[in-house]
Amino acid sequence: MTDVRMSNFQSIPPVIKNLVILNALVYFAEEIFGKETVFNLFALHDIRSPLFKPHQIITHMFLHGDFYHLLFNMLALWMFGSILENLWGQKRFLIFYVLSGLGAAFLHLGVLFVELTDVVNNLMTLPPDMLNTRYHAEQVMRLNSPTVGASGAVFGCLAAFGYLFPNSLIYLYFFIPMKAKWFVIIYAAIELWLGVRNSAGDNVAHWAHLGGALVGFLLVLYWNKRNRRHFY
Repeated sequence: MTDVRMSNFQSIPPVIKNLVILNALVYFAEEIFGKETVFNLFALHDIRSPLFKPHQIITHMFLHGDFYHLLFNMLALWMFGSILENLWGQKRFLIFYVLSGLGAAFLHLGVLFVELTDVVNNLMTLPPDMLNTRYHAEQVMRLNSPTVGASGAVFGCLAAFGYLFPNSLIYLYFFIPMKAKWFVIIYAAIELWLGVRNSAGDNVAHWAHLGGALVGFLLVLYWNKRNRRHFY
């Protein structure tokens, strides 16, 4: 049974190492060029937003809102992704990571399409005397709200780890042990509950997390379909 704790960086595999470095470099670029400028170009936007560009489906995975957002995502990627990369090899892990991130992006875009339909309709039917008002600005801001972070891809890693190593111990706050299967199930249930409640005020893309976890789970289920009884 595997224990998931903090360890030293000596055994960090190459794809994880490069992902951490790339995310850190992009974060520094955000600080240098300004988050608004970088987010307008590379963060994920609703497909009806004038700021949306197809490349954002990939590039948003390397942007982060603040240092702690970056820190926690990279710690989780290192802790869970390193084990998966060592198990699968570099190529398969990178494919898995990107596909999990894409799954997160597409589910999030689908949810945004539904949630922002009223906003788009309001903007299209707004009378001329309401243009350039505070209400108009708020609606435009909602439509152009950016989504950033590697969380979707990281949730894919977490789901895969929970499937492959269900009885491994994850130490919450570095002290409280919990089996990986229960940690993943509880975490996913919380994300689903928050997503259904539509808690937009917390600025967290809960459906993106669930999308990444779902794609990650389906991928590892497919790859392991001939070996379903083999749990580490």
